Amino acid sequence: MKSIVSKGRNVKEAIQLGLDLLKATVDDVHVEIIDQGSKGFLGIGGKPATVRLTKEQEHAQKDAFDQIEKALLEQTVDENTEKVAAFIKDQTAEVVTSQWTEGSQLEGKAWVKNGKLYGRPSATQFPIITIGKGVQVYKNDILIDKETLLITGSHEYTIRTINEEQSTRWSIEVDDQRLRVLLAITPGYRIERSIHDIEPSEHIELVAAEHRVVDNTLTYADVMDRLDNLRIKQGFHQDAILQALDTLEEHTFEIATGQKPKPGKDGWFEVLVDVDIKYNYDGNEKGRIDFKELKTIPSVDRGQIIGLVHPPVPGQPGTTVTNEPLPAKQTYPIVLNLGDGVEGVDNKVVAIKSGRPHVEKRGQLVRVSLLPKLLHRGNVDLSTGNIHFSGDVEVLGEIQNGMKVEADGDILAHSTIFSAHLVTSGAIIAKKNVVGSELSAGKNNMLIVELGHQLHLIHQQLDKMLVVIKQLMASNAFKSSDLQANGLQPLIRLLMERKFKSFSGLIKKYSDVIHGADKFLESDEWKEVAVTLNRFFLSLAPNRISLATLDELLLKINQLYEWSITPVEPNAHITVLSVQNSRLYSSGDIYVIGSGSVNTKIHAGGLLKINGIARGGDLYGKSGVEIHEVGAENSHATTFISVPADQRIRIDKVMEGTVIKIGHVKYRFDTPRHAVHAYLKDDDIAFV
Repeated sequence: MKSIVSKGRNVKEAIQLGLDLLKATVDDVHVEIIDQGSKGFLGIGGKPATVRLTKEQEHAQKDAFDQIEKALLEQTVDENTEKVAAFIKDQTAEVVTSQWTEGSQLEGKAWVKNGKLYGRPSATQFPIITIGKGVQVYKNDILIDKETLLITGSHEYTIRTINEEQSTRWSIEVDDQRLRVLLAITPGYRIERSIHDIEPSEHIELVAAEHRVVDNTLTYADVMDRLDNLRIKQGFHQDAILQALDTLEEHTFEIATGQKPKPGKDGWFEVLVDVDIKYNYDGNEKGRIDFKELKTIPSVDRGQIIGLVHPPVPGQPGTTVTNEPLPAKQTYPIVLNLGDGVEGVDNKVVAIKSGRPHVEKRGQLVRVSLLPKLLHRGNVDLSTGNIHFSGDVEVLGEIQNGMKVEADGDILAHSTIFSAHLVTSGAIIAKKNVVGSELSAGKNNMLIVELGHQLHLIHQQLDKMLVVIKQLMASNAFKSSDLQANGLQPLIRLLMERKFKSFSGLIKKYSDVIHGADKFLESDEWKEVAVTLNRFFLSLAPNRISLATLDELLLKINQLYEWSITPVEPNAHITVLSVQNSRLYSSGDIYVIGSGSVNTKIHAGGLLKINGIARGGDLYGKSGVEIHEVGAENSHATTFISVPADQRIRIDKVMEGTVIKIGHVKYRFDTPRHAVHAYLKDDDIAFV
């Protein structure tokens, strides 16, 4: 049926206008009054009358099917029956479409039928079409280049879909060591698109239905030809190659593998005796620490074997996928440094007297010695002077204002330490209060790290200087001069004056540290480098310096720097009863087992644990911090606690104003809090 909506000043006029448009009489149509309309007041604000006229289409349908029947009768048996079927389909579609498109309910709407786009604007509505991916719409054979189409009149619209095709992509890569051959493949595909019928609507979206077909075109011959070009000769994984040929998903396959070299083992020192001092921090049933039973000191007798030196075990070479030998990583023997009280016999280290065995390891350097013990029964003051001892030191009296105690072993102080300086390579144990003092345990470790840092700065400057020197040596001006005959010293002095002005200051600073730390350095190599640096770059005496000697010096400096950053076995720690207005440094743990810490800077290379209260100060624990209570009410002193990003802070009670820092993230407590367990999560401080 065919339907239109007509408007007029009144119902009669609206019906007549509709009949004129349909070219029909009142008997041919069905009339539906939508709105009676109104005249308004004095002709103002009136509304037109609206009617819908529907004309029956029986005759049009009958004529179409009569044409189909006539076409069937006119066809002969010998003619192509597909033409008849096509004619029937087209005519039927025209009839159906005619039925679908003739209703007044389609006014202002668009739809898709049998792959064709239709639309009918109304007096108040233009249909809107959204064109989706892979779809093209042509208006009167002109491509619409917008994503949105507005149907404004009677035009011919054609819909076309865009199919896609991607060929198979693949590549073969060999790693740097030529141990692994990787085949990365992304199978090809075809995407076939089509548009389904869409019901009439004021807004329709042309979304293409996609049918994706994966097509992996990689062949075995392709893979083997590529492997042959790369000279891959062994270690093939045929099963992985076949999987790559059959895969329908993006994937990477290891299709050949060489033989890795088997690592050897560096030389090592096997300790046969107990060398670790045992400390008891658990206390008795009342929680008190018994200093008389605080530690158990190991000892060896004369002639006892302390340890064995094992030689390095070389590794076994491997083979690359190109059938070339792959050498194993070089292994190194230990560097054994024998101190007082021990001797080497074949591969054994033997005690030649009784005492406490001391073994210190840093990388491949092993230092073995027997530490004697100094017992100082009185106070350490101006009457006794400072104490410097290569072993353990035990002081029964006070260590008083301005005095210093230095040791290679442990320092045990039975009484108060006031405004004093204690330095040792081992541990420090203070049974009474520490006030206004500086305690450093693991001095050797501190020095090595500091010296390594200084040498790193020197290495950077010297490396840049060598680059400039080599550039000058390659120039014609340098070759024609007499600098080659007199060595590089004049050129070095000129470069230090003009381009590397800070270099001499770095050398002087390194030399000063060496001079003040002579007794704590177990290796003479640090001193030898200082002597060479001063002779080459600071001495006014003539020295014949060649490029080879500078390269050798640069290599030595780099070796010492790398050694300085090698982890050392921790054997240093600090244990104090309480501490005030002091500075504590340890390369290992620090324990405050009494009342606590007040306005003290503490740096622990291991765990920092305070059983009492920490008020004020700067506290750091490389392996974490554990404190019973931090801060005080109405206190203006801020307590700052920090740990690395991978560590945690645990506090039983924290007061307002305390600041914690984990990694680079800070947090300030604005109110008191209990049972704090802080850690870093997603670049922010979180609490358990």
